[in-house]
Amino acid sequence: MKNLVKHYVPLNFMAAVLMLASCKKEEPSLGNAPSSADAQFTYKASAQSDNIIEFTATNSGLSAKWDFGNGSKAEGTTVTGTYPNAGTYTVTLTVFNSGGSASSSQDIVIAQDDPSLLNNPLYDLLTGGTSGPGYKVWAVDSAAAGHFGVGPNPSQNGDWPEWYSAGALEKAGSGMYNDRYTFHLQGFKFDMETGGDVYVNTESAVDWPNAVQSPVGDYIAQFANQMDETWNLVEGSDTTISISGDAFIGYYTDVQTYRIISIGEEELFLRFEDSRNTDLAWYLRLVPEGVVTGTPVVKYSLPFDFETVEPTWTTFGNSTTAVVANPDASGINTSAKVLETVHGNETWAGFYVNLDNALDFSTNSEIALKVWAPDTGTFRFKLEEQKNTSNFVELDAKVTVAQTWQEISVDFSGAAAQYDRLVLFPGWDVANAGTYYIDDIVQK
Repeated sequence: MKNLVKHYVPLNFMAAVLMLASCKKEEPSLGNAPSSADAQFTYKASAQSDNIIEFTATNSGLSAKWDFGNGSKAEGTTVTGTYPNAGTYTVTLTVFNSGGSASSSQDIVIAQDDPSLLNNPLYDLLTGGTSGPGYKVWAVDSAAAGHFGVGPNPSQNGDWPEWYSAGALEKAGSGMYNDRYTFHLQGFKFDMETGGDVYVNTESAVDWPNAVQSPVGDYIAQFANQMDETWNLVEGSDTTISISGDAFIGYYTDVQTYRIISIGEEELFLRFEDSRNTDLAWYLRLVPEGVVTGTPVVKYSLPFDFETVEPTWTTFGNSTTAVVANPDASGINTSAKVLETVHGNETWAGFYVNLDNALDFSTNSEIALKVWAPDTGTFRFKLEEQKNTSNFVELDAKVTVAQTWQEISVDFSGAAAQYDRLVLFPGWDVANAGTYYIDDIVQK
């Protein structure tokens, strides 16, 4: 009789196999991409104006991004587009989910201009407004120290170039100083005139096959004028300007969105990031063409009483300054004119002035001023060296009474005679701290 060899599998092994089979993961599914029907939208004129259009995405369950065809963009299923100028605009909606995206476009026709929609203070400062020629030409403030620099990202001690700040005309020959940037109100057009070349960050030079080393560091590259692009202003806690096409402002780091640190009639101070080194934030100060570029920087000396001399202050953190009539001529301050500052939305908002000479504290060691504050709190004084803003000293004073004039002071005994910039932070460490009035800034 044949011997039968029995093949068997242990029961415990079979159980393990069955368990593994039952635990096998199914392949993940991203789901179906949106269809063209999902990307449809409707629109209608608002009750406020025929030039303000309300857009609604048909599928409210998808992420939605809009291009209004006028240089502006938005996100959300229900959004509003503003069209001050008559014309035909192609509006594009793109919807997204984990499976993909889909887009659709429609043309909308705006029959008439509505100039009232252009009455935006930021538009006025950037372009000259409806009462001007309709555009404003800006250039790098090359003759002023601190017109270009770099600091950490995210910012550590406020938005300023604390790691490096260029001196006056330090980057001559870089290809940056002869560039011009024109912001038009009509159609939100933007022109970049390069003079034939531009200044390029070293790590971004790979984008420029014709780039060569600049005599003042980094690279310089040939680049034609970029005309008829558009600009888009997005207002908020971080107000930004974005530029279309291949255009950019000042120094190429492969980005086209710039945060407005401060803006005035004669200054535009921008912060922008670095696409190849996210630890860096770059800074650029612009002025209207011909205002400061190529001319000496105006400086001042203490004391400031705002009666005979009205220093030009540079603001940051979205603060504003103006010399106004004294709103409370009483107590220790009955003078006619004072400095008014409306605190910006940043906790470190403030303003500074460049001085003719470095302050000498060997005899008079205090800086004092009179302040009318909306509330009690901290008032910070800071001294900087213009050519090296990372060299500074700062002290805090306490405002102990609100809504009345009070004199406060700080003692800089022992400070070196090298600080030629005075920086003031009323309402330190408080966002939107209110309106302050300041007078009689003296060294004593």
